[in-house]
Amino acid sequence: MKEQHITEDAVSPVIGVMLMLVVTIIIAAVVSTFAGGMMKSEQTAPQASFECVISNDGSWGGSSFDLTCLGTSEGIPTKDLRLVTSWKASDGTTGGATITGPSIEPNTHYKNATGTPESTYHSPLGFGPGAGDWVASGNYTSSQHFGNYTIMAGTAMHNSAYGWNETYGGYGVTPGSRYQYTDGSTFSLANQDCDAMMAILGEDWYHLRPGDVVSVKLAHIPSGKVIFEKNVVVEG
Repeated sequence: MKEQHITEDAVSPVIGVMLMLVVTIIIAAVVSTFAGGMMKSEQTAPQASFECVISNDGSWGGSSFDLTCLGTSEGIPTKDLRLVTSWKASDGTTGGATITGPSIEPNTHYKNATGTPESTYHSPLGFGPGAGDWVASGNYTSSQHFGNYTIMAGTAMHNSAYGWNETYGGYGVTPGSRYQYTDGSTFSLANQDCDAMMAILGEDWYHLRPGDVVSVKLAHIPSGKVIFEKNVVVEG
């Protein structure tokens, strides 16, 4: 009687196919888990509405930046925001600035950059709801610095150009120096002083005239979404 031999040649391909299926299933599961984790970790941008006004009449008293929150779905910490401005003036000058916070190097400093509380802060300042223990003028509190306050309905992000009189220096402090900065005892371009309008719109912002357009964008950093964007016409 002849001895029967069982061959395993047909077994190996089956095992190979099964292993490929197992590996494919494992890879699919890993990819699915990773994608699901990414979807869960992606943050949703808050919904908010704002009103923005930029003015420049050539003097410190009539030049300001205002970005006011009219309503929001939730409180928005300014540490999670990036403010971007850009523009081209009618005379061809271009400028702008990008601001995040909080910052160990405040973007606003004058009085010869001595570092006193009333002359060193991070613009734009916050006023009203969400700004903590805020004050209207003078020695602004640290809770008002951009990056430290939270945007809520009614929160105003506001600053104006520095100036008082010819002795102190600043922007448009005399009828003959409209649309110009002049040096004085508390503001000096020679010392690289920087007021809030320079910080928010760029150091050459004074080239802007009524009718010029400034692009203002507010981005929510965690989600990467823009929550406010508008071309703002400069007022006089």
